[in-house]
Order: sequence, then C-alpha cells, then structure tokens
Amino acid sequence: MTNSPTNPIFSYEFTVPTDALDENGHVNNVRYVQWMQEAAVRHYESIGGIPLIQAIAATWVVRSHNIEYLRPAFAGERIELQTWVVNVRRVRSLRRYRFIRVADGKLLVKGETDWVFVDAKTGVPRLVPEQIIQIFPLLPDEREVTLPHPGPLPKGEGETPFPLRGKGGE
Repeated sequence: MTNSPTNPIFSYEFTVPTDALDENGHVNNVRYVQWMQEAAVRHYESIGGIPLIQAIAATWVVRSHNIEYLRPAFAGERIELQTWVVNVRRVRSLRRYRFIRVADGKLLVKGETDWVFVDAKTGVPRLVPEQIIQIFPLLPDEREVTLPHPGPLPKGEGETPFPLRGKGGE
C-alpha cells in the first residue's frame, strides 16, 4: 500500500520481535496498544501534523481504546499495520487500525482509538482548529467497505482459539 497525504489509509510493515510475546508465546495484548499509538504518531507526522500542533501548543491524548483480537501473532512474523481517521468532531477524533499478517493476508486484530484534542499545558480539551481538520484524509464508516478484505473470519464468527505455545501448547 502506498502512503501519500491524500490516501486515507496509512500503513507500514514490521516484524514481530520476541520481546513482544507473552507467557503464552504470542504477542501480548499491551503491545498492540503501543503499536496503535506508534502508527497514529507516524501517520500524523507524515501528513504534517506535528509542527501544526507544536505551533499552537496543543496535543492529542487518548480517551479510549477498543481492540478485538481475532488471531494470534508470533515472533518473526511480518505484520502490516493499517490506520486511518474516520472523523474529526469538535474536540475528538476517531482512528481505526488493522493488523494483517503479511504471509497469508489474515486479519489478526482490529481496533480503534478515540482521541481528544487538548491544550498541551493545561490538558483542557479544545476545539480542533480548521487547519488541523484539513490535513486529515478521512475514511468515514460508510467508505470502509472499500478497504481490501483480509480474509474470512475465524470459525465461530469471531471466536478464535488462540493456540498456546510454550506452556503445554504447540
């Protein structure tokens, strides 16, 4: 996938490091949250957002994360992380994420973060200025169906048996 300021989907690939694994031998759920934040920052930086918020002494903070784990990821696997902004409204913005295993195109995890725009010194929410809104190429909910389909859902429509490795598993 090509990243450009006009493409609403920002993506990059990475290899799962061994230090991302938990005692079950697959990626720890906390690492996905870290990767989501990293992707949001990378995307925001790529569209020129960092200097804009620095100039007005503002920043984005997380209000909430929602993550759905569909399949496990393991050390050494290549993952494509995709992120896009669904909307920007008053003091908030909704961003979505997808983690796709490169080898088979399977959707591993999907999530979203509700971000709040705040004054960098006081932490008080403030209206998102027009110059910030304008830099986001949005992908509203009704357009998400145009995203490449990552493959079928696991058996049981969302019920995924996460195989354990190490502690008596594979």
